[in-house]
Amino acid sequence: QVQLVESGGGLVQAGGSLRLSCAASGRAFNRYAMGWFRQAPGKEREFVAAISWSRASISYADSVKGRFTISRDNAKNTVYLQMNSLKPEDTAVYYCAAVGDTAAMTNLNRYSYWGQGTQVTVSS
Repeated sequence: QVQLVESGGGLVQAGGSLRLSCAASGRAFNRYAMGWFRQAPGKEREFVAAISWSRASISYADSVKGRFTISRDNAKNTVYLQMNSLKPEDTAVYYCAAVGDTAAMTNLNRYSYWGQGTQVTVSS
């Protein structure tokens, strides 16, 4: 089992920045690729970014490329999502998740473990 706890969400004006953190506990963190997903009201949960355990593979949704950066610190069992130039359409609940198969790290349905989510609200 892997337990995931997100933090760092909040209310920010358009153009601002936030950094989300996801702390993991339980089974070996560095065995898992980690992803960030988001879900806006009335919409399906969507992929945002993912990073392999070795950091060799990183992937972003087109909508966040150039604005968001995913990183991880395996010594601290933590993954981060730095969000810059935020837009109102980035408003959503953001979830971190863990998957054992790096090849599947952009596929929401392959993730085994999920956090409870943290709200990000971007005002215009």
